[in-house]
Amino acid sequence: MPTLPSPSRNHLLAALPTAEFDALAADLEPVSLPLGEMLYEPGGQLRYAYFPTTAIVSLHYVMESGASAESAGVGNEGVVGVSLFMGGNTTSSSAVVQTAGHAYRLESSRLLQEFQRAGLMQRLLLRYTQALMTQMSQTAACNRHHTVEQQLCRWLLLTLDRMQANELIMTQELIANMLGVRREGITEAAGNLQRAGIISYRRGHIAVLDRSGLEARVCECYAVVKTELNRLMFDVRYRQGGAADDGTEPIQEHQPGFDSWRWTAG
Repeated sequence: MPTLPSPSRNHLLAALPTAEFDALAADLEPVSLPLGEMLYEPGGQLRYAYFPTTAIVSLHYVMESGASAESAGVGNEGVVGVSLFMGGNTTSSSAVVQTAGHAYRLESSRLLQEFQRAGLMQRLLLRYTQALMTQMSQTAACNRHHTVEQQLCRWLLLTLDRMQANELIMTQELIANMLGVRREGITEAAGNLQRAGIISYRRGHIAVLDRSGLEARVCECYAVVKTELNRLMFDVRYRQGGAADDGTEPIQEHQPGFDSWRWTAG
């Protein structure tokens, strides 16, 4: 049976001091999140918060017509379910698994109890929420003012920052739905990137061959999101050995996309 990723693969959980983490650990339930699973539906009661370790979750809005667009993505840098501690237990958006993987879920009452203690967890969650708001607002601006190719580059880079591999299992149709554009636009943009030798695409698999090429073509929105997360989390400290107890490498000082999240003794 494969070993589950450690909870400390999630940056927020890894930042808790040993005593605080140990008090919470018994209530963290490991879950497998298959591609396409709906975690939240608009207006539904939120029973759990999810701390992804290897999964990536897409937050998006669905129109009456059925059209949809992603407002933000959440990976191992954050938590799905900020509404639970921001004053409500419902949300107007959907949360769908974009990249299959694992997460740890926590019952809403337990998360709220921990938040109301006004300790480090509260400060981490509030900082992360501000970073998430930046991602949402920048996504809205990007979708309005930048080309489909620039949007695709931004989406690919943000997704890569949450993964250990350079290959994504994702169809062009799904990407088009997330960006809220026509599939033909994604086909053209992906074709341009493939001809430039930046990506390789085959049967729902996108492999990034040249990250620097993506960074050269992306709009400023990627840097804005990345810089704000780094600014808010620049002084976060991790438990010594916390992210390596599942046999993986610890979070490095210059992990792509989260340069300022440092690996230090807590």
